[in-house]
This record gives sequence, structure tokens and C-alpha cells, in this order.
Amino acid sequence: MVFERSENDPSGDGDEPDLALKILVAGGFGVGKTTLVGSVSEIRPLRTEERLSRAGESVDDTGGVDRKTTTTVAMDFGRITIRSGLSVYLFGTPGQDRFWFLWDDLSQGALGAVVLADTRRLEDSFPAVDYFEHRGIPFVVAVNCFTGARRYGADDVSRALDLDRGTPVVLCDARVRDSGKDVLVRLVEHAGRMHAARLLETVG
Repeated sequence: MVFERSENDPSGDGDEPDLALKILVAGGFGVGKTTLVGSVSEIRPLRTEERLSRAGESVDDTGGVDRKTTTTVAMDFGRITIRSGLSVYLFGTPGQDRFWFLWDDLSQGALGAVVLADTRRLEDSFPAVDYFEHRGIPFVVAVNCFTGARRYGADDVSRALDLDRGTPVVLCDARVRDSGKDVLVRLVEHAGRMHAARLLETVG
């Protein structure tokens, strides 16, 4: 979705961008969504995290992320300016399946999505991949390269996830701002190509 504000809009406070894009950051539990949003956001990110409790042990699979002590229960929100007058609003989705009902609301009007993946728990990426594929929302898969995890090439990850041809796969470090920005640029470029192709099909 593209948000626009008229220069003559009296409600504007002068700080809002003239043009803004909405992007989702999705993926499995503990894959680094909150970290990515926080690393690239130029404002203090909004987070809705709660401490993991014993009550959630029976429904949340923490295998492979044993050190994780909190979880997102609604969304993360951040903002990054691409250039003067153009900003990206980032919405990080909760990873556990018991919170997936929030995805429909969060995805309304999104230009596209970043699906974060962890090669140690690659199967956790399938629900997000299926969600965006079935709804025709452009997305890229960003492999968060955790310390100590086995490294795989983009082609290997693409085959393992059975991605549609042309879906970009990029390697990243969610903790590093420039790495996260590169992921967002790839997504915006990919989404632009997909929207242009769909527009041409409609005209044709």
C-alpha cells in the first residue's frame, strides 16, 4: 500500500512523509523479526513483547531458540526513510500460529513482505511463504545467518522452500542496519516489478 499526504493537508504536522510504503516482516518464532525492525528503524520501535511463561510451553516450540525469553504478541512497528519524501513503515508479525489471526489485519494494504528464515528451523518458514503466495503479496525470503548455523546458498534455500520462480532469496544479518536495509531495497524492487507486470496484464 502507498500512503500519500497532500502538501495542503492542514492535519499534517510536517514530520510525516509525502509518500510511505507498508511492509510486513514475517517468519517463524524466534527468527529475528523484532531484531530486524529494531535495527533498521530510525525511530524508537514500538514493540509488544511479553515474557515467555510456563503456560506457553505446551503451545510454543522453543527448540533451537532456548535462550529466547520474550515473544511478540501483537506486532512490532518501525519506520525508515528511503529518501526525502519517501518512507517505509515496518510491521513485524507475531511468529506463533496462535497469533496468526492478526496477520490478515496487518497485511491489509501492504506493498510486500520479508519472510525471515533460520536454516536451523527452515520448516517454520513454510506458513509465511504459503500465506503470501496464496494472497498474491510480493515477498522476499531473507535468511538470517545466525552464528554457528550451517550456511546455505540462496539457490539451496529456494529449492528447500519450493519457492515460485523469481522469488528473491537474500542472506542477511538482522542485527546489522545496512544488511536489513539491503533486504528492504530488494523487496521494494521485487514488488515494483510484480506490480508493473500485473498492471501490464490488466491493460493487455
